[in-house]
Amino acid sequence: MSGRDVVLGRVRRALADVPRGETPEEVRVARDYAETHSPADAVETLAENLADYRALVHRTDAAGLPGLIARLLAERGTRTVVVPPGLPARWLSEVDEDVHRMADTARSTPYELDAADSVVTGCALAIAETGTLVLDGGEDQGRRRITLVPDHHVCVVRVPEQVVDSVPRALPRLVPERPMTWISGPSATSDIELDRVEGVHGPRTLEVILVTE
Repeated sequence: MSGRDVVLGRVRRALADVPRGETPEEVRVARDYAETHSPADAVETLAENLADYRALVHRTDAAGLPGLIARLLAERGTRTVVVPPGLPARWLSEVDEDVHRMADTARSTPYELDAADSVVTGCALAIAETGTLVLDGGEDQGRRRITLVPDHHVCVVRVPEQVVDSVPRALPRLVPERPMTWISGPSATSDIELDRVEGVHGPRTLEVILVTE
């Protein structure tokens, strides 16, 4: 007996008591599982899990945000930064004037984006239990590709309002038709010997700023 036969046999046995004309819409599926493990402090849990994924986590208030972004870009040696169309101008107000601001446009080519040193964005929300940032193409986030090609991504999370406990708590706040990108740490992969390589299909360095408004 082949593996296919085994799988199909199990499916038939599982469906043995289902009336032939019954459709999935007619049967209510119980969804009484826990939506969250209710971390004592969602923001602290988010910070810990982001760090576990090797993201660099920073904290500041709204007044200190422009200075912190300027410092992170300067330490990186950034000469060109990609800027989403709706990024608040104040966020980059203290960045050196010599740093070129590259607009996020449909005309930008992968080669132009690859030449950019950094990108600064906001996010749609962040998930504490998984240490995940969710981007949905909002005005302060821009097109998905600008966060996948440059090697350095600075992402701003407004806390606590953009932080949710868990994935089930996140989904109702997201619009499924939007182009979402879920980010858990810098881009990384590993081969069969588990040698970790970063920056393969996204930024090599992810810096997350938790900003208290």
